Amino acid sequence: MLEIVKSIILDFLETRLETGVPRHLRLQPVSGKAAVCIGARRSGKSTFLFQIIQRLLQGGVPRENILYVNFFDDRLHDLQHTRPGQISEAYYSLYPEKKNTETVYCFFDEIQVIPEWESFVDRMMRTEKCEVYLTGSSAQLLSREIATQMRGRALSWEIFPFSFGEFLDWKGVESAGPTSTKKRLTIQKAFEEYWETGGFPEVLGLDRELRIKTHQEYFQAVLFRDLVERHDVSHPRAVTDLAHRLMENTASLYSVNGLLGFLKSLGHKVPKSAVSDYLEWFEDAYFLFTVRLFDASLTRSHSNPKKVYCVDHSLVASVSSKILVNSGHLLENLVFVALRRRHPEIYYYRTKTGREVDFVIPRRDSPMKVVQVCESPALPLTRKRETAALNEAMVELGLKIGTIVTRNDQERIEVAGGTIEVVPVWRFLLDLL
Repeated sequence: MLEIVKSIILDFLETRLETGVPRHLRLQPVSGKAAVCIGARRSGKSTFLFQIIQRLLQGGVPRENILYVNFFDDRLHDLQHTRPGQISEAYYSLYPEKKNTETVYCFFDEIQVIPEWESFVDRMMRTEKCEVYLTGSSAQLLSREIATQMRGRALSWEIFPFSFGEFLDWKGVESAGPTSTKKRLTIQKAFEEYWETGGFPEVLGLDRELRIKTHQEYFQAVLFRDLVERHDVSHPRAVTDLAHRLMENTASLYSVNGLLGFLKSLGHKVPKSAVSDYLEWFEDAYFLFTVRLFDASLTRSHSNPKKVYCVDHSLVASVSSKILVNSGHLLENLVFVALRRRHPEIYYYRTKTGREVDFVIPRRDSPMKVVQVCESPALPLTRKRETAALNEAMVELGLKIGTIVTRNDQERIEVAGGTIEVVPVWRFLLDLL
């Protein structure tokens, strides 16, 4: 095994770095702490590591001082049953002169597949002169092990598929500065493409058929590698059916009892606790996200129905049958992900009269934000419904500003509670940068 690890280390020295589009993520390494990048499969975590490596090389760090290992490499399969310490042993047997004399920059990709990785990394950071970067596609696994084993020796950053701003960078479209008519039209045209393709880097530029096929392969990989295999699920078909059900109900309310009833109607004999586990694992894999009711009572917040969103709106379009999912749901999903990149805590709100507002975002240093999503408020009944819900929420929460995100509409509406800004989605996404 030691010789295989040496070969992998040496192979990387000759590898051309595919650095892609620079991400809008400000990762700041802190001395004595591992930098952890967590996110969905195929969202660009490895490429992000290569961008960091490229910056180090440009800053004068020798290539030999970069130790990169991707633990999804089939050649490292046996390492899952042996000591991960062989990684450092192999490196320092190649470069003994660097041990405790030069800083070694360690990049460990998808490290969660290796048992006891946390004690190995912790030992490396305590005994070697190194700077450590980790990636993983399991938020819960990494956070739990970091909390229990690494004793405050790690800081985490989340990586999602491309934001609209990153998509514009990929397209070479300038978004900063004043917006002329030509620039606005160019950005709007680019948004229509982003609306179709979503943000997974690999699907950008593919034709529709290939994009759908790639998205569906992602879906299967998440289900079977991140859920069924990782958690040794005894009812894999139930997991698949549940995932499809949730995708079909993107941006809609669900309850565990309702989902349990659905699975039983298909003949699955799974306990209620298993459904709760599956939901937790979906979120753990950065695949599906749950949004709870905003309420001062945690009991009411947890007991009320929850809403579900996917990590990428175009993935939903590629996997769902589109019988229940419409463009309004996809728009709401897109806005959720944009907000989730910036805010780990997002809720929905129900006013005292029962009207619903899509998103409430608590913020530490400024007033909370309330956001409603509506394709177009042009119809009088739609306009009345959306503004009434938002106005009530603003009054009850003591806010003076609310936002309605639309496909194309833009205006300012004065209501009893304050001002409602109606903004097109492309503008809303850029304003979040």
